[in-house]
Amino acid sequence: MAVNLPALEAVLAVPGVRVAASPGAIKHLGRDDIALLVLAEGSTVSGVFTRNSFRAAPVQVAESRIASGGIRALIINSGNANAATGAPGVQDALAVCAQVAQLLGVPEESVIPFSTGVIGERLPVKKMVSALSVAQEKLCDDSWPAVARAIMTTDTAPKAVSQVVLVAGHQVTITGMAKGAGMMKPDMATMLAFICCDAAVEQSCLNELTREVAAKSFNRITIDGDTSTNDSFIICATGIAGQPQISSSTHAAYNELRDGILDVATELAQRLVRDGEGATKFVTVRVCGGAEPGECLAVAYTIAESPLVKTAMFAGDANWGRFCMAIGRAGVQDLDTTGVALYLDDVCVARNGLIAPTYEDAAGTAVMAKDEYVVRVELGRGACEEVVWTSDLTHEYIRINSEYRT
Repeated sequence: MAVNLPALEAVLAVPGVRVAASPGAIKHLGRDDIALLVLAEGSTVSGVFTRNSFRAAPVQVAESRIASGGIRALIINSGNANAATGAPGVQDALAVCAQVAQLLGVPEESVIPFSTGVIGERLPVKKMVSALSVAQEKLCDDSWPAVARAIMTTDTAPKAVSQVVLVAGHQVTITGMAKGAGMMKPDMATMLAFICCDAAVEQSCLNELTREVAAKSFNRITIDGDTSTNDSFIICATGIAGQPQISSSTHAAYNELRDGILDVATELAQRLVRDGEGATKFVTVRVCGGAEPGECLAVAYTIAESPLVKTAMFAGDANWGRFCMAIGRAGVQDLDTTGVALYLDDVCVARNGLIAPTYEDAAGTAVMAKDEYVVRVELGRGACEEVVWTSDLTHEYIRINSEYRT
């Protein structure tokens, strides 16, 4: 039921990255559910992770090891989140990483794990270990589509995007993949997202770039307002492109690389929303005229996550009072509602806090009948503007999540 989700097009190999997928029978038989990414020696890796207090075991291990540097491999599984599993869950994640390290001949601490799926169940280590040998034998530079499929859970299709940009006069290849369709309001990134490039980036600079990209892409989406236990967004830079190393955000090439990676991340983030569980609408919520960015985001997220607004989106019901309700409860201090305006695409629904004199319900209904449109709110308080992407709340969302473990 994805909303205008683009088909998977050519996905470019990234010099210095080998990938593979294999079946581990973790939850589903007959499909790949394990992905392996191997990085050239000397690569830099950075990540941002969930702030959920029930942070999954792989999140704990990956974040700790990234901080130490020297990452050579990423092992990802779907079907089991390895979350709320305590110390045994950490040991399971470490055991899988140790097997990867042995197969590749790299240090154990250079392997980082990622998991997604059912919460509260132990990782099937024996199954995964058996599948890892198959993955190791299949490593190549052009299996990104298979890897993007292997990390899916309730996604209806894989999500992977590539582009080539010029960085300091050198061609740099950027390829990313992501998964996620529900339990998704990133509080840093999204459920799982990985972007690789062959640029050379110093570690602290890559850390800054990763946070900046996450803030403007994956931190601007919501399906249901729930932040997963496993959210992880990782950027890997192999340094094989040959351009001078980017050492800080003031480096002349920083913006060139940042913009390219942000383009890929934004496209992936929007594809996650388009493939939201049961989604029939892709809605952009744009809040303008805020006194500061935080209040714009507060209003945008309150609209995007309100069950009453989201069900109206599903029904195509231009019940503009629900938007007013959401704006009003967003927590904006001293909001003067007489300065608020509401638009559906270019249709002015409300002005000065009241229904617009020229508004006709048929015009609003026509906009909300479309599968894509923009909800724009003018707060009349300043010059700040923020945007959030969301989907509607449907019968299918309820079915998917009520049957998730069956």
